[in-house]
Parts: sequence; structure tokens; C-alpha cells
Amino acid sequence: MSANFHPLVYVVDYIMGVIMWTLIGRVAMNIFQREDSTFFFMRIFVKLTDPFIKLFKPLTPSFIIQPIVPLYVAWFFYMFRFYLMPYLLGYSVMGMLSFPLESEIAREIYQIFGKN
Repeated sequence: MSANFHPLVYVVDYIMGVIMWTLIGRVAMNIFQREDSTFFFMRIFVKLTDPFIKLFKPLTPSFIIQPIVPLYVAWFFYMFRFYLMPYLLGYSVMGMLSFPLESEIAREIYQIFGKN
């Protein structure tokens, strides 16, 4: 990582990132499976994301169709990770701390598939 942050900052971002990507995964999985499907992965996506969807229900407009609601909730996690976290940590440039989880994943992919 290019900057040195307290490990708790990374833990919070990784947790928020996993939540965000799980919500996005639920929307993607819902293209192929119904939410009440018995398919193992769909049940896991629904079980893990339902608490967050219920938590954000007061902020969710009623005109958003049900299959897209997890994407709407994921947007909040994106906004928190990209804008609010760096602001709260005192960085004037937005995105200074943005997405360490994705940076680590990309670095590993480049090491696996990159040219030597």
C-alpha cells in the first residue's frame, strides 16, 4: 500500500468492501436466480445482504424495483468508502484512501497473470 494508515482503517474498508461487493453480487445472481431459490449461493447472498437491505429500508425510495434495491444499498457503501472515509481521516483529495481492498485484489491478479 502506498500510504500508512492505522490497521483499523483497512479493516473497516475491507468489511465495507465485502458488504458492497456482496450486495452487487446479489443483484448479478438475481439475474439468473430468483431470491427464493434453493441454489446454495443465492441463499447465502440473500442471507448475508438482507440485514443491510432492511437497515437501509427507510432511505430506499419506494419507486426502486425490488431486484435493484441491493444495488442502491451498495451505492451507499461505495459513497462511504470513496468520499466519507477519506474526508473523516482528514484528506483533502477525495479518493486518497479509496478502495484498498480492490487495490490488493488487482495487485494479486497482476502478479498471477502479469508478464514477467
